[in-house]
Amino acid sequence: MRWLLFLLIFAFAPAAAAEERQAVIFMYHHFGVEKYPSTNVRLKQFEAHLDYIAANGYQVWPLQKVVQYLRNDKPFPARVVAITIDDAYTSVYTEAFPRLRARGWPFTVFVATDGVDKRYTALMTWVQMREMQRHGANFANHSASHGHLIRRQSGEDDTVWLARLREDIQRAQRRLKEELGSAPMLLAYPYGEFNTLLADLVAGLGYTAFGQQSGPAGPGYDFRALPRFPLSERYADRDGFRTKIASLALPVLSAEPWEPVIDDANNPPRLRVSLGDSDARLDQLSCFISGQGRVDVEWEDRAARRFAVQAAAPLPVGRSRYNCTAPSAQQGRYYWYSHLWIQLPAN
Repeated sequence: MRWLLFLLIFAFAPAAAAEERQAVIFMYHHFGVEKYPSTNVRLKQFEAHLDYIAANGYQVWPLQKVVQYLRNDKPFPARVVAITIDDAYTSVYTEAFPRLRARGWPFTVFVATDGVDKRYTALMTWVQMREMQRHGANFANHSASHGHLIRRQSGEDDTVWLARLREDIQRAQRRLKEELGSAPMLLAYPYGEFNTLLADLVAGLGYTAFGQQSGPAGPGYDFRALPRFPLSERYADRDGFRTKIASLALPVLSAEPWEPVIDDANNPPRLRVSLGDSDARLDQLSCFISGQGRVDVEWEDRAARRFAVQAAAPLPVGRSRYNCTAPSAQQGRYYWYSHLWIQLPAN
């Protein structure tokens, strides 16, 4: 009877694709530190995430390996995920590390090195990082200062501002190498904030960079700002996690404007997107605006898979996103694309 039940389950279980064109990258900050709900994940939520990954046949890869496959346009085996953590808070060492080490899973922590050097009590120490490194953890660049890098100091022109950022980024990379022996050429923007000039600087220095806009990373996506799914208490429930981990990269051929920083003259911004071929059900394409909800999709050329979307009202100061999704022909899976916008505060 048990064998019959097993055969029935096996026969009717949905088959995973042998190869896929994207990987899902998750981003965490705090673990079990509930006084920071916007950046914290509860321990029960985190454990549920790990249990779901293990129970559903997902492979946890080092972030460097995911980047290598993307850069070489190499197909992934089905169900590849990477785990990243920003800021190197102490709960990474006390809570996340033991749980990930017990499963033998790699993960990458993006470190803002000035705070570690100043021995801020909220952050891990270099000694703790070296211990973690011996057990599968990787550490990468989150700038030295963890400042709002796109904001200029008084009197800075392009040359002075970019020179300051270059020194900041290179100082962090140097400290990582000095303390840990090596550091991959990976960088996560503090607060997920970037603009075209900063992104070009980072790419020119040889980094693959990551933002905090949601969605899986797929072929053709810009290595100056690859997406990750931010996970916090509000967005870490089991159903939401299941949808995110099964998501597919919407095949975006172009998105204009790419520049995320806007001002009063182009707020709300109009985004024009051209898509490649896929099994996405584009007649069900939906786009949502941060704080405004669903917005109409304007098809400029449906046959060419070119559409535009624009918020109904101006975006507020700070970071906003346009999130677009469409169901796949694969049951329960959705294509996903997110575009970042930043309205800077008035000087």
